[in-house]
Amino acid sequence: MTTAAWMRRFTPANLAFLLMNLVGLAFFLYPFWAPVIPAASQSRAALLLFSGAAGLVLLALIAEAQQGLTLHTIAILGALVGLNTVLRVIDNIVPLPGGFSPVYLLIILVGYTLGSRLGFMMGALTMLVSGPLTAGGIGPWTPYQMMAAGWVGLGAAWLPHTRGRLLTLAAYGALWGWAYGALTNLYFWPYAIQAPDLAWQPGLDALQTLTRYGRFYLVTSLAWDTTAAIGNVVLLALLGGSLLKVLERFQRRAHVVWEPVEPAQQV
Repeated sequence: MTTAAWMRRFTPANLAFLLMNLVGLAFFLYPFWAPVIPAASQSRAALLLFSGAAGLVLLALIAEAQQGLTLHTIAILGALVGLNTVLRVIDNIVPLPGGFSPVYLLIILVGYTLGSRLGFMMGALTMLVSGPLTAGGIGPWTPYQMMAAGWVGLGAAWLPHTRGRLLTLAAYGALWGWAYGALTNLYFWPYAIQAPDLAWQPGLDALQTLTRYGRFYLVTSLAWDTTAAIGNVVLLALLGGSLLKVLERFQRRAHVVWEPVEPAQQV
């Protein structure tokens, strides 16, 4: 993409969408830049406060992402979110190995074919709609799950549309198998973990905090998230090609171009 084409993307709406995503990222990274984490007696209130603030940012993101939606895209988005909700419920009823889950397949493919905003909404709404039907239900973790899943779809839109795209999508799916777990752990890690050398501690710099979180992640989450990464690769390899054709066909048929009608020439 040329520099001029990139510059045309910096519209007020896109800049607002970017800014709100950066604010959401700041909530996730709070343990790495915060000077103080509340004491254990205050941690529950702090967690609820940060979750509520993250939820407000998320609502603003969803509202902003709705710009430019048509009836066609609303219909397909609703259908795909419903399908993903069913898949997540089935995953809870019949648990798959480790973190393997089928819900990220469609989130990635929707973002890749239909754009960053629809990809973001696909991920965020999947977690919101399916949350009450899962074992964990809705809680302070929900805004963080929604935002992280939204970023899965948003980032997929930035992948190159070239030959060998299934390999690119598979690598992207593997990366998010680990990244999703690493991000969503951050909603509770500073408040709930007290183990030596694994817990957050006041006075540590960003690198020391990252080192502690890295140890925590290796001990508690790496194996679980590795199965998620493998699952994403397998599903994208087996189903990605067929589903891409379906979504791209919808994209072509739903795209409307308004052109002026030439007046009839007089005879």
